Amino acid sequence: MNILFIHQNFPGQFRHLAPALAAAGHRVDALAMHHRPPPRGVTQHVYGVQRRPGKDVHPLLREAEAKVLRAEACAAAMLHLAKDGYRPDLVITNPGWGEALFVKDVFPGAKLVSLLEFFHGTPDGDFGFDPEFGAPSIEARMKHRLKNLALIESLLAMDHGVAPTTWQASRLPAEYRARVDVIFDGIDTDHVRPDPAARFTHAQVPVELAAGDPVVTFVNRNLEPYRGYHVFMRALPEIQRRLPDARVLLVGADGVSYGAAAPAGTTWKQRFLDEVAADLDLSRVHFLGQLPYAAYLRLLQVSAAHVYLTYPFVLSWSCLEAMSAGCHVIGSRTAPVQDYIDDGVNGSLFDFFDHRTLAALVEDAVRNRPVHAGLREAARRTVVERCDLQRICLPQWRTMLSTLMEQPV
Repeated sequence: MNILFIHQNFPGQFRHLAPALAAAGHRVDALAMHHRPPPRGVTQHVYGVQRRPGKDVHPLLREAEAKVLRAEACAAAMLHLAKDGYRPDLVITNPGWGEALFVKDVFPGAKLVSLLEFFHGTPDGDFGFDPEFGAPSIEARMKHRLKNLALIESLLAMDHGVAPTTWQASRLPAEYRARVDVIFDGIDTDHVRPDPAARFTHAQVPVELAAGDPVVTFVNRNLEPYRGYHVFMRALPEIQRRLPDARVLLVGADGVSYGAAAPAGTTWKQRFLDEVAADLDLSRVHFLGQLPYAAYLRLLQVSAAHVYLTYPFVLSWSCLEAMSAGCHVIGSRTAPVQDYIDDGVNGSLFDFFDHRTLAALVEDAVRNRPVHAGLREAARRTVVERCDLQRICLPQWRTMLSTLMEQPV
């Protein structure tokens, strides 16, 4: 088949699927907004948006116009491919940024599969979850509702959908769920695994760390409230009081992946560090920025307590990678963390805002590491049995695609 992937940050969630399909003998192309080395076997094409949303556009429609501009640019790139005779049999896309709006207009004969990460504004979701940042205004509620405009059109146009977790699938309108399979992106558990001999070194850390050391880890793409950075920082003084010899290592950049930016002139990282800095031994708190993947994996392998928090939102790869690496994950009792962590069985859960309980759980994980060996083994087993890339997730994708392609357009 001719298979076309569309993702503005390709490969994104398709980093495993795209090369696997290419290795199976299909022609695989991808459309993206950025020049990055594509996975093996994939030909990448880059499209560019010609302008920003207009200043005079209604404020509630600025995000919608940005998505239409991306869709327009992506359609132009698809038309260029079509002019050269290219016709995809299958298009796989993440529609969240709008690029997929016109796929069926350019390639009406192609089957369209959408990766459906998140439907905004549903009860018990991220919106308004954190009272610290105030109750959403009516204007914020209206703006948030309109985040779904492109996604709703994608639901109408798609031939089939995939959601990464059961909870994320449950957020979709009920009338579409029958056409959606739950398939996680996949964890390479053969590579992401415990290593008792692992060692971690970094220029910001004055000593070499090994499995068994009192190491507390916190990992996110960006250090921000959506992933509970503020809660973790507020727990740190108590964590250090309970574990004065522990080293705390935080991985993440200073920007924002989700939600609002920090107040002008600061970052969320600095804002919440400043709040507790006077009560910390900063010689044992290490901000590492973003790490190369191999170093990040070694960090997980030496971790004694790995903290993962999130608003009810999209689940991070890092949560399941930490479980696969044999970490004792201390997670927030929020969806979709609860899809994978059973409190006291394969991890520990606590109320998202309860930083005192978080500190007590971190102490228990570090001090009683041998006692929790079975819990860590169960964490890895959960990922191996439910999210293994080669044995579970890629076969699920292949089965779904094979069934879909047998159906008439």
